[in-house]
Formats: sequence, C-alpha cells, structure tokens
Amino acid sequence: MFIRILIIAITPAISIGLAVYLTDRYDREPISLLAKSFVGGMIIVLPTIIVERLLVRFNIFGGVLGILYTAFIVAGFTEEYFKRYTVLKVAYHKEDFDEKLDGIVYSVFVSLGLATVENIMYLLRFSNFNPYVGLYRGVLSVPAHAVFGVTMGYYLSLAKFSTSETEEKKNIRKALYMPLVLHGIFNFILMLGIPQTTLIFIPYVFYLWKTNQKKLNKYIYESKVNFLDKDNFDN
Repeated sequence: MFIRILIIAITPAISIGLAVYLTDRYDREPISLLAKSFVGGMIIVLPTIIVERLLVRFNIFGGVLGILYTAFIVAGFTEEYFKRYTVLKVAYHKEDFDEKLDGIVYSVFVSLGLATVENIMYLLRFSNFNPYVGLYRGVLSVPAHAVFGVTMGYYLSLAKFSTSETEEKKNIRKALYMPLVLHGIFNFILMLGIPQTTLIFIPYVFYLWKTNQKKLNKYIYESKVNFLDKDNFDN
C-alpha cells in the first residue's frame, strides 16, 4: 500500500523535474546541487507545518476573510517563504548559479521537494476516503508548486545579476511576494468550494502557465545566446 502511494506521490515531481533539467540543455546544473535543492525542499516541510499550525491559531476571521487569511498567509506566505529561504541558502551563492535560467531550475527543484512530501502526506491521510486525491494533486498541486517556483526563480535571477544592492534586495523581496500572490489566489479559489468558481479557476490556471512559460522561454533564450557567444569566442 505504502509503495503504491509513494509511486503516485513522487511520479509528478520526477516528471516535472526531468523536464526542467532537460530544458536547461546549454549549461546544465550539477546533479549534486539539484539533489540538495530537492532534499532541502523536502526538509522545510517540517518548519512549514509548525509555522502554519501557529498561524492558524491567529485566524480570528470568519467566512471569506478566514479563507483569505488561510490561502494567502497560512499557506501561501509560509510555503513560499521557506522555499525562497532554501534557494538562497543552498544555491544562490554557488558558482554554478551563473546564468538566469539557473534561478528557475533551483527554485523549481526546491518546490518539487516540498510538493513531494506534501503529496505523500495527503495520500496517506486521504487516499482511503478519496481514491482520486493523487490524481487531483498530480494534475493541479504539484505543477502549481513548480509554476510558483518559476516565478520565484525568475526574480531570484534578476536579484543575482542585479547591478546594485538596492536592485538585488528589491528582486529578492519580489521573489517572495510575487509567487505568494499567485499561490494565494490559487488556494483561495479552491478553498471557496463553490462549483461556479471553476469558471474562474480554469482561466487562472491557463494564465499561470502562459505567463510563467514566457518567463522560462526568456531565460532559455538567454542561455542559448550565452552558449553560442561562448562557443564562438572559444573558436
């Protein structure tokens, strides 16, 4: 039973992680640092849970305000804060973080680490009651974490290659609150539990994919240009 749950839980993360790794085809990151990023994402689940449980106690609101608090502060802020913290500690200052695409790669791997453990916990808790919970999370939650990781990595890369300390600090802050906002909206729509919100949720998911695909494509193109320029220089 546990092996089946484990396979269901980790398959989406492995698929997305492999796709991101292969996307970074011009200057791939070392497997060891990607593994550390992924494991770091897994480890932060514990402090995330502790902080989330603490913040839940301060939810004095009811109705929609209570859902907003849970979606944006309890889940969105806490998870994105610890994910950004992990990227900053594990990869941000490493020499291998030498192009803008790298910020996205490391942020996605950290996000997938957290999403994998979260997935296992949900499956262990709810799979007996809802046999489709693994499918739902594999299609929605795990890819969503990866998308939020793209947003985070985009701004961390802007920070890493900023020309001033002021610009760097501004983009490090954006690397928290931009994915936080996207994450919060995603959670809020689902937590409302209103069938009609599907009319909002589906276009929102397409919006997330489209905007973050543009960010990813921008950095992939820059990586290709840097690779070709370096190749021409060497020749």
